[in-house]
Amino acid sequence: MASQIPFAVKTHKQKVLSLYKRIIRNLESWYYYRPVFRYQATLMRARFEENKNIKDEVKAAQLVKEAEEELRMKMHYQPKMFPKTIGGNAYDRDPHIPDWVLDYWHPLEKAQFPEYFKRREERKLEYVKMWERQYGPQNHNDNVH
Repeated sequence: MASQIPFAVKTHKQKVLSLYKRIIRNLESWYYYRPVFRYQATLMRARFEENKNIKDEVKAAQLVKEAEEELRMKMHYQPKMFPKTIGGNAYDRDPHIPDWVLDYWHPLEKAQFPEYFKRREERKLEYVKMWERQYGPQNHNDNVH
């Protein structure tokens, strides 16, 4: 699972590239007709190219801050999202099927994948041995009251 907490400080270049990508994604939300979107993206790229060679770090940081504010003010009310990203309509829809479900397969179903189930049984035994080494042998009388 990916964390949303940044672990390193972003460089100025990384901030500008991230900002540019977010602006382009926002333009995609506003201009769904491709030729109009490409025109707007070209205009935006020209704005970024104008300030590409600024050497003054303070002025460059100020420009990034102003652009962030402009993006915040012009954000689309319902931004386009990729289906499987966080917030997308298919996010986390893939079912997680636990491993124990395979224990309930019919023997004829298991016979179709003999190598897989042979290796699976070996690994289950390895897991039991590892568990007993770490926690001691399992006591079956614990469940009786």
